[in-house]
Parts: sequence; C-alpha cells; structure tokens
Amino acid sequence: MKIVSQRYISRLSSLQDSKVYQLRVQLNEGTPMSRQQKNWLTNSVNSNTYFKRAIPLMGYRFDFSDILKRYFVKQYGHIAEYYAVDKTALRTFLCGRIDEIIEITD
Repeated sequence: MKIVSQRYISRLSSLQDSKVYQLRVQLNEGTPMSRQQKNWLTNSVNSNTYFKRAIPLMGYRFDFSDILKRYFVKQYGHIAEYYAVDKTALRTFLCGRIDEIIEITD
C-alpha cells in the first residue's frame, strides 16, 4: 500500500467547489443527474483533448467512464466516435444535421 502525501490531499480538497468535483461526488452517492448536468458532462468530455472519458482539472483526472456510453455518429458523410451520457446530450453537443447515431455496447 502506498501512502499519499498530505500535500496532495490538501490540493484535492481545494477543488471541492468545482463543478466536476461536485458532480463526481453526487454520482458516487447515487444521486441522479439533471438534464443540464448530463449536457455539461457530455460537452466537457468531448471538448477536452487529454482524455476520452474523463475531465482534467488542475492536474487531476476526474473519471466518468462508469456512466458514459460510446457512440458512433455519421454526420456529413463522416463517422466519428463520441462519449456521452445519452443520445439527447450528444445531440445537444453536436451541431448540424446528424445522419445516424449508433450506441456501441462492449
């Protein structure tokens, strides 16, 4: 077992006011998300360039792979991969005409 320095714990506790930290705590407690939170999470996950299923914040990785689903979207003749909470949140994130959305189950 590795002992974590008090320095790192205090840094993480300084992020308690952030939206991503509060959302992760809410999900860990089993509280369902609102539509606004689902849309925000989908937008944040697909807008960052560091992770596919997580949100970076000040050197920490907040993982949401337990609730995100994988989708292939055909749009303007191209197929792209996205991660979203549901199709409604994904449609809110995307702009323009969507030909087809397929949920990929592993």
